[in-house]
Amino acid sequence: MLAASRLLTQHGSAGCRRALLVAWRRQMSTRPMRVLGIESSCDDTAAAVVSSDGRILGESTRHQYTVHEAHGGIVPGLAANEHLKHMPLVIRGALAAAGLGVGDLDAVAVTRGPGLPSSLAVCVAAGKALAAAHGVALVGVHHMEAHALMARMGAEDRVRFPFLCVLASGGHTLTLAVHAVNDYTLIGSTRDDSVGEAFDKVARELRVPWVVAQEGGGPGPALERLAGTGDPHRFAMPMPMDKHDTAKLLDFSFSGLKAHVRRLRETGSFDPDSSTDCADVAAAFQMTAARHLRKKTALAFAHARTALGVNATCLVVSGGVASNRTVRAQLQALADENRVPLVCPPPRLCTDNGVMIAWAGVERARRGLLDPYTIDFIQKWPLDRLKHMGYVPRSSSF
Repeated sequence: MLAASRLLTQHGSAGCRRALLVAWRRQMSTRPMRVLGIESSCDDTAAAVVSSDGRILGESTRHQYTVHEAHGGIVPGLAANEHLKHMPLVIRGALAAAGLGVGDLDAVAVTRGPGLPSSLAVCVAAGKALAAAHGVALVGVHHMEAHALMARMGAEDRVRFPFLCVLASGGHTLTLAVHAVNDYTLIGSTRDDSVGEAFDKVARELRVPWVVAQEGGGPGPALERLAGTGDPHRFAMPMPMDKHDTAKLLDFSFSGLKAHVRRLRETGSFDPDSSTDCADVAAAFQMTAARHLRKKTALAFAHARTALGVNATCLVVSGGVASNRTVRAQLQALADENRVPLVCPPPRLCTDNGVMIAWAGVERARRGLLDPYTIDFIQKWPLDRLKHMGYVPRSSSF
């Protein structure tokens, strides 16, 4: 790769680039590709090395739960400071676990967006510097594409294009028709809060202590844990977008459900100091949110078939909320109704992580979707705009 990059610097003609692309792909076909993925789009600093045959060679992650819990949510400036402190150690840890140096890699993949600008700046700068200094290819990754493709790692024969995808996280809730790498059609999105944001804010209303753990931590998992001890039928919750003028719409909405919990507290409908009351409210909220996800995903299945001509091979559910067992159960039932398998990454790979960035880097790099070392982060970046960005297959990032 380094020799090819130097040759491109000296002889950057179109013909040379095409020849080098062919040679690069031939080289990649003789052994599994090795890609380092770097992630810091929000509050997790993560890096991982994966191979193109679906193996995790090494990974390292630093969470920030204890930094943000006292503030009730993510503070961008604090998150960026933590990324700056821990990014070198996280990258070093992933490479050490893999037994590789940067020069042994075929590409460096880095989250380019969307996300918090101050957090994205850290991983983009780190990835660009590493790749350029060692003459390694650079891949700028869309954070949501990484979530969508994560289920394919080690299971490409099972998760075949096209498939229907639900991305449910703290920053996004959307349904997608996934036609191929770099090719997505947005079907439905949230009109207000994401489902993960609603979980986090309801946890705050109920004053639930965050789960502090290397895997599965934060307010959302804390609410799920509390809900597991509650009665989902004791408190009535309004089903979002269930009126005659919204029931057939493809979008989601969670702000009304979140606001209903706040009104229950403000009107004294439950005792916030009662663990039983809080567990019952949490269970009712969780069940209603999961059923709303199922209802709108059912509409997405129908839309994909009738309007897009897409017969999905499977239903992929990814993003942090995909690790929620109640959500999975509802979407499993929907997948069964549509006679397709439900495919979810392992729970620890549903939340933000370096593995998903590295795997998206593999998927893009082996199609020649490389980026120059001059790329910047993109704060707001609709996923269905990827295919319109004019990517041309490259053999180098110079």
